[in-house]
Amino acid sequence: MNYSIFEILMLVCFAFSWPISIAKTLKTKKVSGKSPVFMVIIIIGYIMGVIHKCLYKHDFVIYLYAFNAVLVSFDLYLYMKYRVEN
Repeated sequence: MNYSIFEILMLVCFAFSWPISIAKTLKTKKVSGKSPVFMVIIIIGYIMGVIHKCLYKHDFVIYLYAFNAVLVSFDLYLYMKYRVEN
């Protein structure tokens, strides 16, 4: 086994939480309480995870990092979209 089950479970838990945030934003079209700086930091963290996997430990977990980065990026997009409208 070349991967950590704990790393996978952490990323899966995050992968479940971001769609909840996205769905709430899509439903209410309100972004109060969200922090774009926080989301950018999270995206950078996921990108660092992808880079680490590419350089040192290439396994399927890289897709979990990438998927989470896409989810947070979409949430950030929604923040920018609805911040202007509100």
